[in-house]
Amino acid sequence: MPGDNEGTSNNKIYISRIKMKLKPGLSAFVTGGASGIGRALCIALAQKGIFVTVVDFSEDKGKEVVSILLKENLKFHPGLKFPSSIFVNCDVTNKEQVAAAFEKHVEVYGGLDICINSAGIVTSVPFHKDQTDGSRSWRHAVNVNLVAVIDCTHTAIKIMESAKKPGVIINLGSSAGLYPIITLPIYSSTKGGVVMFSRLLAPYKQKGIRVNVLCLEFVQTDMGEKVGGQYIDVIGGYISMDSIIQGAFELITDESKAGSCLWITNRRGLEYWPTPAEEAKYLLPFSKMRKRFSSSVVLSNVKILRSFEKVTVHTLSHNFRSASSIVRAPLKLPIKPGHVLVKIVYAGVNASDVNFSSGSYFSGTKQEISARLPFDAGFEAVALIAAVGDGVKHVKVGTPAAIMTFGSYAEFAMVPSKHILPVARPDHEVVAMLTSGLTASISLEKSAQMESGKTVLVTAAAGGTGQFVVQLAKLAGNKVVATCGGKDKALLLKDLGVDRI
Repeated sequence: MPGDNEGTSNNKIYISRIKMKLKPGLSAFVTGGASGIGRALCIALAQKGIFVTVVDFSEDKGKEVVSILLKENLKFHPGLKFPSSIFVNCDVTNKEQVAAAFEKHVEVYGGLDICINSAGIVTSVPFHKDQTDGSRSWRHAVNVNLVAVIDCTHTAIKIMESAKKPGVIINLGSSAGLYPIITLPIYSSTKGGVVMFSRLLAPYKQKGIRVNVLCLEFVQTDMGEKVGGQYIDVIGGYISMDSIIQGAFELITDESKAGSCLWITNRRGLEYWPTPAEEAKYLLPFSKMRKRFSSSVVLSNVKILRSFEKVTVHTLSHNFRSASSIVRAPLKLPIKPGHVLVKIVYAGVNASDVNFSSGSYFSGTKQEISARLPFDAGFEAVALIAAVGDGVKHVKVGTPAAIMTFGSYAEFAMVPSKHILPVARPDHEVVAMLTSGLTASISLEKSAQMESGKTVLVTAAAGGTGQFVVQLAKLAGNKVVATCGGKDKALLLKDLGVDRI
């Protein structure tokens, strides 16, 4: 079976989610960074060695935060020839000032990796008592809380696109944007707008840009303390800054998050919204949608092109690079009956790709195998169902799915519906669960008929399959003895809970 690869400490495969790490030298642009949540996030980023531009209307508080950040960053960047943190005085409702702030950041740091839009206000006069035109109260709050977020997000995306580098944008929403607070109609409305705006930008993930929204219940800041203490007690108290930082860092580092809304409360902890139960309340059942569309029509949440790119093997050789090439193929519609069209999100790379490109998996003479050329490469992938053919009942458009069929090194693939494996989310770690994870699971449960309280010996335990075997054996309550080659791999296995290495 393909995928029996030996791993290193840089290739950990956890059964839980896989995450990237925040690295010193990345740069972040934070609005509202002089106080409250923005200030806490600026300090937390600097403690990771990240260069931070603090953007705020308050010059005194902004410069005070920068002095803290410079000290935090000093241990990561001694002798740096440019400031590791700068302050830009800016009214986020002023487009010219916002543009100048972003330009200053790029001028100093050469690019933009993270943008956090946390500037926000509540109206000083209750809406039902406001007898003015709202220019200094509710209209200004709309401009700060929503219009400025859209403006900053748009500018950040343009910078990231032009640099052709991945980036993350986090917009600060609020629980009030999910479930309205009757005493804060303007604040709830603007935060609700931020939530929907951010979620609808998920397609930018195709360009490596992830836009997310962080929704919090009340935090003990100048703004949060304006809420009555009795109400705060009912909802379980103020959210801690540590929880907020944890949530923000999860959205930044987890590559599967794009268009995600992370809701943080003391009652439920960190929870992605809407929950499956909540989503089921308002999503239109697919059976009703099918009555309005032919079976080959693709819904708008997955963009379908007239042609797509894929990797094909054109020459039999163990040298995969020389044996293969990227070609453009026409997308054939309508979808065949009993088939589905999938949009590939992640594809798995296996050691056995070279056996495939050499023709080792095909029967017959070399001449007979050569006659099959070209053939599509790639063994496994995680995808989204883009369209379905007639007779397909068990999956619907938009369903995340895994496939283990040839042809996954492509933007799209046509797959018999019987080969579709629905999954919870189209996350990259699902790819590792396929060849490596299934090999480990089947070996232990079906072949070895593993029980609890036994000793399990795992050779080549640091490889893709080995890491799963180790973790599954430990989860089943066994003692695990593992072999590997090298200190780095030994450290990896210790981290995975191996009893003896």
